[in-house]
Amino acid sequence: MSITFTAFLNQLSDPVFAITILLTLAVILVNGWTDAPNAIATAVSTRAIGVRPAIILAAVMNFFGVLVTTLISATVAETVFNMVDFGGDANKSLIALCASMIAIVAWATAAWVFGIPTSESHALIAGLSGAAIALQNGFGGINGSEWIKVVYGLLLSVVLGFASGYWVSRLIEVLFRQVARRKANRFFQKAQIVGAASMAFMHGAQDGQKFMAVFMLGIFLNLGRADVHDFSIPIWLMILASAVMSLGTSIGGYRIIKSVGMDMVKLDQYQGFAADLSAASCLLLAQVLGLPVSTTHTKTTAIMGVGASRGLNRVNWNVVKEMVLAWVLTFPGCGLVGYGMAKLFFALF
Repeated sequence: MSITFTAFLNQLSDPVFAITILLTLAVILVNGWTDAPNAIATAVSTRAIGVRPAIILAAVMNFFGVLVTTLISATVAETVFNMVDFGGDANKSLIALCASMIAIVAWATAAWVFGIPTSESHALIAGLSGAAIALQNGFGGINGSEWIKVVYGLLLSVVLGFASGYWVSRLIEVLFRQVARRKANRFFQKAQIVGAASMAFMHGAQDGQKFMAVFMLGIFLNLGRADVHDFSIPIWLMILASAVMSLGTSIGGYRIIKSVGMDMVKLDQYQGFAADLSAASCLLLAQVLGLPVSTTHTKTTAIMGVGASRGLNRVNWNVVKEMVLAWVLTFPGCGLVGYGMAKLFFALF
């Protein structure tokens, strides 16, 4: 099932639906603002590319990442769409979805203020889950067979991200040990730009599909079709989500770049390339498997692995602890906010 752009515009006359759509677009914007900078953090920190051109690069590649991969396969979007049960009363379901979007925006904005690269993907999943639990008055609002894919994705992003960062960095050291340092630096300066572009592309591929799934969920709930499980994402929505995410990337991000690329580990250019290559490869694997993974987790653990390849003391573990704490708190924290906001909205409306 799909929907035309004209039919979508006609639905906007419903104020609850219009607010939900605006909030969903706000979440996509904040995602581009807070998550996309992770893709270019290493290239900026090693001075392979300046901040402004890097942000433009990320915005452009985010756009194409959303558009191209969704045209090929929308498995990640389907996983997120079917992860929670917003069935039942269509009006209450739409209110619950609206509440979850407010929770996600609030959580992501707080993370940006403090410069902590928390996962927008996990905030999205947690907020939706909390609102669904509030709607169904229990864990019947959670589809366990789909939700378990989040756990698989978490393991892939953290374990494989760290391991691949470690071993790719060591492999590069072996392959380039006979190459003059100046010549190697010139090569990796260019390679890092390609790596950053690949990371930004895969960020758009992963996160763009997650948020388009929420967009489609809102549309179907407003039509009173909570029973929809199979759907196709229209081209107009791909373009809209791509453009909004790219806009978010273009207007913010330096705080996150500093936390990820400058404060956590001091990297050489070949190490920055190793982190980008490792993280982009992990994201590509997750995309093929249909697993919703966090681009933030994948990139930061890859950077940790690269740093650890030269010794554990090369990693600023105080910064790492702050990030891990934010990650651990995201599921229960944003989930509780989503649950509380949904209960509040039910009482008010």
